[in-house]
Amino acid sequence: MSLLKVFCGLYVVTYFTALGSMGYFDNCNSSVTLQGASNAEKFDYVMNFLNKMAGNEYVGFSNATFQSERESGDRNFAIGYYLKEKKCFPEGTDMTSILDFYFQLCSIEVTCESASVMAATLANGGFCPITGERVLSPEAVRNTLSLMHSCGMYDFSGQFAFHVGLPAKSGVAGGILLVVPNVMGIMCWSPPLDKLGNSVRGIQFCTDLVSLCNFHNYDNLRHFAKKMDPRREGGDQRVKSVINLLFAAYTGDVSALRRFALSSMDMEQRDYDSRTALHVAAAEGHAEVVRFLLEACKVNPVPKDRWGNTPMDEAVHFGHHDVVTILQDFQNKYNPQENTGDKEIAEKNLDGLL
Repeated sequence: MSLLKVFCGLYVVTYFTALGSMGYFDNCNSSVTLQGASNAEKFDYVMNFLNKMAGNEYVGFSNATFQSERESGDRNFAIGYYLKEKKCFPEGTDMTSILDFYFQLCSIEVTCESASVMAATLANGGFCPITGERVLSPEAVRNTLSLMHSCGMYDFSGQFAFHVGLPAKSGVAGGILLVVPNVMGIMCWSPPLDKLGNSVRGIQFCTDLVSLCNFHNYDNLRHFAKKMDPRREGGDQRVKSVINLLFAAYTGDVSALRRFALSSMDMEQRDYDSRTALHVAAAEGHAEVVRFLLEACKVNPVPKDRWGNTPMDEAVHFGHHDVVTILQDFQNKYNPQENTGDKEIAEKNLDGLL
């Protein structure tokens, strides 16, 4: 597939603009470091640079695409002449040569594997994750990602920034290059396009990814526990979460449990003995806590610990008859499939339920 056009304006140059083809032409002329070099020398420079970004994975050139771009480039020629009339090119510039160079850059080919390494290089602060070589400066990475975030998805850029919140660049060949800063780079390819020229499945993938993991720029990393956070190291945070939850159930602190539920904590977390907060509350006889967990949080009323005991067994063993009555009532009405739907409703209306 054709290399995403943004490469000629973002990955090589030191000057950035969001004016589409106008900016690309200007960058192709003035920003590549080989001033006065021939198109062949400039093209070799760009190819070597992209190979470094891709960790020596496949980066090729499609002559058929180049010829097609040149033959159907009337609009680009019109923009070029407009820029020339406005004296945007330095004196002595051959506009036709610049357009040929631009068409060459639009005809570079990559695979999903090589483009994903390029994305990972951007995600890794400019260091190629395969070779360990520094390809881009931190400032260049920051500027590149900022521009991708603001205008990388054609006319869908605003919606994409709102719903996905990650820097990305799409191409009319069906590719979307997505960067999760400091985490990973992704290249997805699916040719069917929407009316704005973006991959339909690619956008759906990005949306689903952000709904599953808290990668959106403005996701709350501390309290939105219902989304996975692959960036967390070790299990310290999970251990602390379980300890706080079970201790609140042990002491009968409904206020603390309410705070945990509002912060989207998993109220069915288990300790090393597979005991839940409901086990602990039932064993201690905290009827108010038991009712809160069952009514507001919609937890499973019949979880089993490592010894096969349920909260009902704990309440019976310790003689907490009021807790037994509550648990019996909820067990009689409990249906696992219906409970899943109830939990989704409870999450959406948590403020009212609590």
